[in-house]
Amino acid sequence: MKLTVKQLFAATFGLVLAASALAQKQQLVVYTALETDQLKAYQEAFNRVNPDIEIKWVRDSTGVITAKLLAEKANPQADVIMGVAATSLALFERNGMLEPYAPLNLDAIMPAYRDKKNPPAWFGMDVFGATVCFNTVEAKKKNLPTPTTWKDLTNPIYKGQVVMPNPASSGTGYLDVVSWLQLWGDDNGKGGGWKFMDALHENIGQYTHS
Repeated sequence: MKLTVKQLFAATFGLVLAASALAQKQQLVVYTALETDQLKAYQEAFNRVNPDIEIKWVRDSTGVITAKLLAEKANPQADVIMGVAATSLALFERNGMLEPYAPLNLDAIMPAYRDKKNPPAWFGMDVFGATVCFNTVEAKKKNLPTPTTWKDLTNPIYKGQVVMPNPASSGTGYLDVVSWLQLWGDDNGKGGGWKFMDALHENIGQYTHS
């Protein structure tokens, strides 16, 4: 099939417009510690409203994301920080790394879960609780009793059987440490919280990267 000059011009012009539209699509770089399976729902909801913006996710554990952002302070690469611990966000705010922003539903966010300034430098999106997950199948094989308190996990019978996120890199693991120190005390490294963690460490089989 032969095309006329007019048809060729129209086809070429159409390709130029398509290429221009693709070139104009903005990219939003989002650093996050949310789980990978959570990101799809956020992306789909965002793109329904902002179809011309492409999200580039940079996902890792809270500790790794925090260290990465601090290292990039002089040359920021992230446009948005989402789903990291409030302790990290407060650290970024003290370092002047956050631009204040007030979402439409700011009044619905309880004061305890947002920066006190208005507009806030950061605000929360969810709340986590720490708990023990107990594998009843493996416990039955090894004749292990069901723990009912945190301190039960320091029983020598669980030696090598306890797994927890590494608090040096994981926000979840750090949450555990902070919670134990609040429960049983810090006392400059000599309190009950540290004694509990020393005893728990004896039973840890693995510190995982989350």
